[in-house]
Amino acid sequence: MPVSRPITIVTHPLYLAHDTGGGEHPEAPNRLTALLAKLQASPLKDRLTIIEPRKAERCWLTTFHAEHYLFRLEECALSGKTHIDHPDNQLCFESYEAALLSAGAGLTGIDLLEGEENLVFCAVRPPGHHAESNLALGFCFLNNCVVAARYWQQQYGRKRILILDFDAHHGNGIQSAFEEDPDVFYLSLHEHPTFSFPGSGYAEEAGTGPGRGATLNIPLPPGADDQLVLNAFARRVEPALAAFAPERIIVAAGFDGHRDDDMSGLAYSTELYGRLGEHLAGWAKKFCQGKLLSILEGGYHLESLADSTATYLTALSNHSIEEEPCSSPST
Repeated sequence: MPVSRPITIVTHPLYLAHDTGGGEHPEAPNRLTALLAKLQASPLKDRLTIIEPRKAERCWLTTFHAEHYLFRLEECALSGKTHIDHPDNQLCFESYEAALLSAGAGLTGIDLLEGEENLVFCAVRPPGHHAESNLALGFCFLNNCVVAARYWQQQYGRKRILILDFDAHHGNGIQSAFEEDPDVFYLSLHEHPTFSFPGSGYAEEAGTGPGRGATLNIPLPPGADDQLVLNAFARRVEPALAAFAPERIIVAAGFDGHRDDDMSGLAYSTELYGRLGEHLAGWAKKFCQGKLLSILEGGYHLESLADSTATYLTALSNHSIEEEPCSSPST
């Protein structure tokens, strides 16, 4: 009988010190406290190992971010400013260190995955997928998924990386990082940019130059439900994955497409995130020896964020990676 797989949660208490000003700001510390409390109270509890990340080293941050931007971000935090680049991007004295630890969670997770681990979930804040090389955007300061992908390629020689982003909003920063790179496939399902921040992620955005075809945007109309997503997975996502054949998979795991989350007009159920987990676990098994790195992005309704994350991780954990019979190579 298949045994449920353990999951390593990478998180740090300093994430809670990243102060976005309280009040009505959606990217608040209680996102993580609610999520972690749910996991500890769920049947997953005995499958979880919780570890702290290291800070991302400068050499890995500069695989994407400009040096002048990193200095500016640090100066803004340490000098007592309350935001950078836009009032949405609230920060405090501890925010720079929290961002380093958030970017470092993916690196720590990759080190584990290149050892014996198969499933790692980075429960981090601030999030990352909107951050550009020299611009903070959409609550994001450092692009956690981009830094992780470059680390996987350069530290471990894993050339072909899939980044699948199911956050309700398009990951403009991830797309900009890899638009010309044929070895990183960025695949995003999100609310149509006509209706949603940040206004990018149209279907015709498919990469440029040598990266043409290595970006797949699937914009969904407001009100899109589980069936629309599952149809897209069957008809568009799976064929694209099979053609690309990734060596490793990174998931930009945003849960703000839930119907109870007012940060988007999408109408996903909690159960959909379990179905997404099943698909991803199957692809990880087929292409990547079961190894999968998930990094938290959005999700702002506390109950649906916690429930959806637990459902997603349960599906990943319950998916067996036992070898299936296969034909021998021809000789």
